[in-house]
Amino acid sequence: MEKEFFAKTKEETRDFGRKLALELAPGTFLALSGDLGAGKTALAQGILEGLGASGPYVSPTFVIMKEYALPEPSPKGVKRVYHADAYRVEAKDFDTIGFAEWGSDPEGLVILEWPERVSALLPAERLTITLLHEPDAGEGRHISIS
Repeated sequence: MEKEFFAKTKEETRDFGRKLALELAPGTFLALSGDLGAGKTALAQGILEGLGASGPYVSPTFVIMKEYALPEPSPKGVKRVYHADAYRVEAKDFDTIGFAEWGSDPEGLVILEWPERVSALLPAERLTITLLHEPDAGEGRHISIS
């Protein structure tokens, strides 16, 4: 099943993330794909806001993975969020930082940007969200979930 959305601005992308957060269950693995500037981090920030994680919500490009312990479980029961970015790493690097453990936390939610860089490690059960910048639509983003 695939769903498609269009966000006209960065704030609409974040708002979509805030709404999506309320539907995400513990153990969900989100793979966010898209070119540089497509809105992956804005979407992740919206999800983190929607779950009530304490900010600031920065891109994990240089820290690879940032863990957010939620002050209280989300409506669906998520207790932790792991926001990771595979842009600057290889699959072996993810093994080193404990991907097998945090990537399968039954009480956590994983948000992974640039999943194609570590595709061999990805779980079969995952939600893939693809963001495409629409150049003729200013800040517009086409968002598809599969």
